[in-house]
Amino acid sequence: MANILIVEDDIALSEGISIALNNDGYTFIQSFDINSARNEIKEKKLDLILLDINLPDGNGLTLLKEIRDKISTPIIILTANDLETDIVTGLELGADDYITKPFSLMVLRARVNTQLRRTLNIPKQIIIDDFIFNFETMEFSKYKKSIELSKTEQKLLKILIDNKGTTLSRQILTDKIWNDSAEYVDPNALSVTIKRLRDKLEDNPSKPQYIKTTYGIGYMWVVR
Repeated sequence: MANILIVEDDIALSEGISIALNNDGYTFIQSFDINSARNEIKEKKLDLILLDINLPDGNGLTLLKEIRDKISTPIIILTANDLETDIVTGLELGADDYITKPFSLMVLRARVNTQLRRTLNIPKQIIIDDFIFNFETMEFSKYKKSIELSKTEQKLLKILIDNKGTTLSRQILTDKIWNDSAEYVDPNALSVTIKRLRDKLEDNPSKPQYIKTTYGIGYMWVVR
């Protein structure tokens, strides 16, 4: 279980980051200024630090410089300043990555996962509520019970999860799933695959909570 320190004085943003990353199974410590962050860094074993540059009691780059020689924990700097000087300075001081506000929480999640996989050798496992999906090992479960998915069902699930919260048209899904097939694809193939996936994943397939239909358009994995 990765332990992440969020050093961000915007309480709403800090909470938003925690909520956005919560489904990935991480634990969070929140600091709202440099002094409290120093204490957490001294006392806790951290796997990643998200560090805002503009803090009420100083510049986050000062803290970055101070701690980088002492710890090798990956650090992603958060900055509202879209200035090359801030970015370059942060990277030169030892930051592993940066992201400029306002940012997509999906992009932040991807960058966090990348850093943690590098340092912790965490498998590319996705945890959503009671689901655990691992597309590398092709292991899928719900309520800790294994779920067998065909390759086509795995492809569909991966595409939906990678774009969760976004409706994907039937044409886009069909092209992505069967793009390497030279054979004719039955127009009902997608509907059949959606039904089979719902039957395996949803508590009540007739009233799906995760794989939603946007009528006349396509399908979406719902962000809950």
